[in-house]
Amino acid sequence: MSDELLINVTPQETRVAKVENGMLQEVVIERASRKGLVGNIYKGKVCRVLPGMQAAFLEIGLQRTAFLHLSDIVTSDEKKNSDQESTINDLLRDGQEILVQVVKDPMGTKGARLTTHITIPARYLVYMPNSNHIGVSQKLEDEAERERLKDIIKKQLPEFGGGYIVRTVAEGISETAVHADMVFLEKLWQSIQDNNKAVQSTMMVYEDLPLAMRVMRDIADINIDAIRIDSRETFDKVMKFAKKFIPELAPRIEYYPGERPIFDLYGVEDEIQKALQSKIKLKSGGYLIIDQTEAMTTVDINTGGYVGNRNLEETIFKTNLEATQAIVRQLRLRNLGGIIIIDFIDMKDAEHRRQVLRSFEKSLERDHAKTCITEVSSLGLIEMTRKRTRESLEHILCEACPVCNGKGTVKTVETVAFEIFREIIREARQFDTKKLLVLTSGKVGEYLMDEESSSIAELEEFMDRTIQLQIDNEYHQEQYDVVPM
Repeated sequence: MSDELLINVTPQETRVAKVENGMLQEVVIERASRKGLVGNIYKGKVCRVLPGMQAAFLEIGLQRTAFLHLSDIVTSDEKKNSDQESTINDLLRDGQEILVQVVKDPMGTKGARLTTHITIPARYLVYMPNSNHIGVSQKLEDEAERERLKDIIKKQLPEFGGGYIVRTVAEGISETAVHADMVFLEKLWQSIQDNNKAVQSTMMVYEDLPLAMRVMRDIADINIDAIRIDSRETFDKVMKFAKKFIPELAPRIEYYPGERPIFDLYGVEDEIQKALQSKIKLKSGGYLIIDQTEAMTTVDINTGGYVGNRNLEETIFKTNLEATQAIVRQLRLRNLGGIIIIDFIDMKDAEHRRQVLRSFEKSLERDHAKTCITEVSSLGLIEMTRKRTRESLEHILCEACPVCNGKGTVKTVETVAFEIFREIIREARQFDTKKLLVLTSGKVGEYLMDEESSSIAELEEFMDRTIQLQIDNEYHQEQYDVVPM
């Protein structure tokens, strides 16, 4: 298995692609006009407390107010240990200034999600200044190594304080490297506190690293074989960052000077286009249908042209098994989050259901986003959640269709024509005019003048008014106007 990171940089946007064994698995896009906010720290100002929701809205200098729930507010140890639970009114008041961190970017009509549980990541550690918890990444499974790393942190605590989470990439590192990370994080936290005192409310106190450096810190690990960057300026910055914080990865960073775009060279552009389609073909001949809505994402598996070699049950099992890897790849590639319902083809054999579930869980192990999945239900469904911190690929690259407003369908020509008839009658009863002008799209206009010409004549006779049709090519199929003349 070979892992590569491709970084494509232009003045307008930075794109990062993670390619595993020649197959695109993840794409992260950050545009200059709309940078991600997750990890940024602000001096927020409470503008509205909502006791009914146990939450508050804060101004942090963005277009929309941000949301802070009671569960995301750090309380003192005295209140934590008391029998009486704190309410939002106990902790916040209108006009209060408070240090907050963005944990979810603004999505759709929702503002950013905030927390006061500040976390500051470095290469090997995540620092939590408002906590005393010491934890180790769940992906680091060696119990002896987990205890060794915990002991190193505990040994350093008298000097630094606060809480720490040891990241997966810390496996096998020395005590010196841990100490260096802790020194760096302590200095960074001190500068954040100094900035908080200096700036006015609703201003940014700390901005997370640019995307190229964040990727080096969060995604790149010892399994990465090569990191290729097509911008000399970004290459120099990333190399300088790597030599200081991740020296073991520096030899694997390469500058790509080729004339052919780096994403084209690896077929990334084509894969991104496929990821915007609802239908995904499987190698066997089966296919997936992925439907992303605001409420949830649904995935439907179909056998398609795959007929198998033995029997129907075996065909269904093989299709479902192949689909597990394809689904996880699409979740990562499209960055789908929230509630996800997967409709596997019904399997009668309990052992087949168990193997499909285990295959799905195994595929999810390579996904860095936090997931929670259920057993296969009696209906053949798997319900799961995937942590969402930024917009999906579709929401970044696309917008709702201005004609159908995201429904995916438009009214038929016949339906619009009958709506026009009803509107003509309304206008005729409301206005005492001898003529009505109907403005409509080409298809609807042609339908009215052809198939419904007799209906138009009958309507003119019934109302004793002239109906004039005018086609406007700027009108979409559902659009029309009836104007009294």
